[in-house]
Parts: sequence; C-alpha cells; structure tokens
Amino acid sequence: MGILDSMNMGARSLKVHGLRLDIAAKNIANVDTPNYVRKIPILNSTDDISFHGVMNAMKEDVFGVGTLPYQQGGVAFGGVVEDPTLGDKIYRPGHPDADANGYIRASNVNPMVDMADAMLAQRAYEANLALINITKSMAMKAVEIGR
Repeated sequence: MGILDSMNMGARSLKVHGLRLDIAAKNIANVDTPNYVRKIPILNSTDDISFHGVMNAMKEDVFGVGTLPYQQGGVAFGGVVEDPTLGDKIYRPGHPDADANGYIRASNVNPMVDMADAMLAQRAYEANLALINITKSMAMKAVEIGR
C-alpha cells in the first residue's frame, strides 16, 4: 500500500464516519418527534476479508503459499435502513397525527444508543484523521530525505 492509497482510504473513511455521525445526530434531534423512525447506517468493508474470500485470493497466487494476499482495506457507506422496532403508543386525541382511536406513535429512538453510536463514529473519525496526519508526516519526511 502506497502513501496515496492510505490517504485515499483515510479520506473515504472520514466521509463514511461523518455520514454516520450525521445520522446519529438526526436520530437524537428527533427523539421527541411523533412517528419518527430511527435510521441505522450500514457500513461495509471494501474488501472481502471473509475466510472464503481470503482463500480464493490465496489460490490465485500458487507460489505464495502461506502468505496472506494484499488487502487494501477500508470502509464503504452501504446506505440507511429504518429500525423495525415500534415506538410506544401515546393517547393524544387532539394531535394532528393521531389515528382513528386517538393514539400517536412515539419515536423509537433510544437516546443512549444513539449517543453511543455518535461517540463511536467520532472516535473512528478521529482515528482516520490521525491516519491522514501520520501519512502526511511520513510523506514530508520522505521529501526531506530526498533533498
């Protein structure tokens, strides 16, 4: 993996974890919004790192028996799904969103879960920012050595 590859991987990861943090913030902001359904971000690996994927990659390299194949790594944003759990029913007969029986559906957002998700996303964002800064300092040292 070259220096530009690690910079690109860090930049992709910054974008993904930034989106993840935005989704957690939107969930927390809508904790008291009736009929709001919690959104869950889907994160995927950019490489097939399953046992089957690694074995298939190893069989291509017959002379490199016992060595692990080159894996670039990284994370990709796979979209957003809605949480299937239902919020509590609240009796509010005068509410505009009330059904025929006078009930509204409360949001299914658990603020503690989304705060934990936000903290994980923030730490992952910071780790990838550190990756970019370390890569940048390595490139600068290489330029200094080349002078």
